[in-house]
Amino acid sequence: MKTNKVLVAISLFVFVVAVGFFIYVLNISKATSYLTSEPGACINCHVMNTQYATWQHSSHAKAATCADCHLPHEGVGKYVAKARDGLNHAMAFTFKTYKNAIVISDDGAKRVQDNCISCHASLTSVMALNSDVNHRYDDESVKTGRRCWECHKEVPHGKVRGLATTPDNLGVRYVK
Repeated sequence: MKTNKVLVAISLFVFVVAVGFFIYVLNISKATSYLTSEPGACINCHVMNTQYATWQHSSHAKAATCADCHLPHEGVGKYVAKARDGLNHAMAFTFKTYKNAIVISDDGAKRVQDNCISCHASLTSVMALNSDVNHRYDDESVKTGRRCWECHKEVPHGKVRGLATTPDNLGVRYVK
C-alpha cells in the first residue's frame, strides 16, 4: 500500500515537472506569438531581422503584414500553411540547417504571387489587358508565370538585403 502511494506521488511530481517544462518551453520560444498575424512574430528568430527591417521601411509596412503577403488569406489553408512553414522554420533554426541567404520555397513563392495579384487586382487586370503595351518585351514571360518580384525587386524588402545594408537590424525589436 505504501509503495502505491510513493508511485502515485512520484508520478504526480513527474507530471507537474513535465507540465512546468512544457509551459517554460512555450514561453521561452514565444510559441503563442505564432498564432497571431503580428509581424513581430517573424523576428523571434534573429535571422529574419533583415527582412523585417527592410519591410518596416517599405511602402507595404503601412498596408500589409508578413502574413498578408506570405500566407493564404482565408480559411484553413492559412493555418495549414502557417503550421507547415512554422515546423520547417523551427527545424531549420533548431538544427541550424538554414542558409545565410534565405530563399523562399516554391509553395511560398506561389502564395506570395497569388497575394500580389489578389491585392493588386485592379492593376494586374489592366496589365493583362494591355500586356502588349506594358510588357511588350516580356509578354511571353508574363503569360508563362513570371513572378511580380522579378521586376519589382524592391517590394517590399528593398533592393539589397544583408547586414551591410541594414546595419541597425541587429537591434530590431517589435514594438506593439
